[in-house]
Amino acid sequence: MSKPNKTTVAAQGARNFIHAVDERTQLAGTNRLEVLLFTLGQELGSDRKPEIYGINVFKVREVILSPQITRAPDTPPSVLGIVALRGTIVPVVDLAKFCNMSTAEPPRVLLVTEYNRSTLGLLVHAVEHIMRMEWNQIRVPPAMLTHSRGGLVTAVTEMEDGRIMMLLDVEKILVENSDFGSDPNLFENLLPVEGQKTILFADDSSVARKQIQKTLETLGLHFISAKNGREAWDRLEELHERAELGRIPLSELVAAVLTDVEMPEMDGYVLTKLIKNDSRFSQLPVIMHSSLSASANVTIGKSVGADIYIAKFHPKDLSDALRGLLKLQNRKTK
Repeated sequence: MSKPNKTTVAAQGARNFIHAVDERTQLAGTNRLEVLLFTLGQELGSDRKPEIYGINVFKVREVILSPQITRAPDTPPSVLGIVALRGTIVPVVDLAKFCNMSTAEPPRVLLVTEYNRSTLGLLVHAVEHIMRMEWNQIRVPPAMLTHSRGGLVTAVTEMEDGRIMMLLDVEKILVENSDFGSDPNLFENLLPVEGQKTILFADDSSVARKQIQKTLETLGLHFISAKNGREAWDRLEELHERAELGRIPLSELVAAVLTDVEMPEMDGYVLTKLIKNDSRFSQLPVIMHSSLSASANVTIGKSVGADIYIAKFHPKDLSDALRGLLKLQNRKTK
């Protein structure tokens, strides 16, 4: 069961929300995270209590009462417009509309999020509190739930009061409500790398997995995919057994690991620590590939042993990182 910590954010009249970065940094490698809980309101025609959703606190810059929103032309239906916050123009997405929900009351709270080097406002009905939980208590959702709410639900967990909390794939929100990551020129000039190398990658976001796969295919690399850290670790152990049985170096079966940070069951921090602390895998390069792109997150990634830390949805950056690691690996084996 997940236990709420003492930090709260008022559901009525949300106040400014400030990251306690130093405290949350200590969670790295412990397979824990903090989630801001919120609701989208009472759905019309339903007598059920409003469902509970969550977003990683590290992605939330602040929580404010919704300011006046300026309408913008030629935007997706769920994008209500823009707001100006301290000199930054922030697009605002009505999450209920994105999830194809009709609610009894209009949304009133704005979650100002910052991830993938982008700022995005998510309009919700109300916020509850911050809950600290363990990734091993968070599960991949059933297929029926995955395809509901606009395909946004990426993980679920049961709370102490019996309610189900649904963790949202905010990367999907960013990609589908902007031109972020959709530029057809993103994959131009990505030249194939030398040698038939295989990359093991782990990511719970279907949007991210598709772009990673396209990047690796453009580079002429083979790949093995996993939806979370636990699945990636199991794949690594299977590959090690195959290498032992075939009496070949592990590097012939997998050249590097590419991992997201936020994943159900086992996050990327724990996966990286396991790899780097295990003599079977410690020489395997690890690239952290995350939407948590602030400098504090980069520092955390390096502290658990990541060789490189890069932001998601930038194929050129991923290409450069892989090319550099594989070149170095080739020199060591010659």
